[in-house]
Amino acid sequence: MTTKKDQLMNAIENEKARSCWNQGVKIQALEMVEELDDETIDKIANSNMKEVMSILRNGADSWKAYSYGGCALIYDPEICERYATPSEIKRTCCGEKKPNAHEEWLDVQARGCAQAAYLIYRTLRHIVFI
Repeated sequence: MTTKKDQLMNAIENEKARSCWNQGVKIQALEMVEELDDETIDKIANSNMKEVMSILRNGADSWKAYSYGGCALIYDPEICERYATPSEIKRTCCGEKKPNAHEEWLDVQARGCAQAAYLIYRTLRHIVFI
């Protein structure tokens, strides 16, 4: 029997992700779904976007707090490998240098987590659970 989690994960896996960024967002979304049970999936499937985001943040006030609080990757090189292009990885020495003048790697991850949560929300709107 296919669970709701399996159905959601399959739907996300089937999303097209051509860029390195979108591939990283997709991986993050899959990791977030992995932490959910069918009861929570039912709850978020029937919630508005604000409620879904709140549930997926696991109590953190924002995606930045989620990222900085260790709810996702914690090491810059891992974050860099997940979201950056090969040229960005080389330019930043695999995350040893900041991604840009305005952000840390944890900030980049926070943006990715927010987009992953939106991907989950959007995907749930298109699934009819069996």
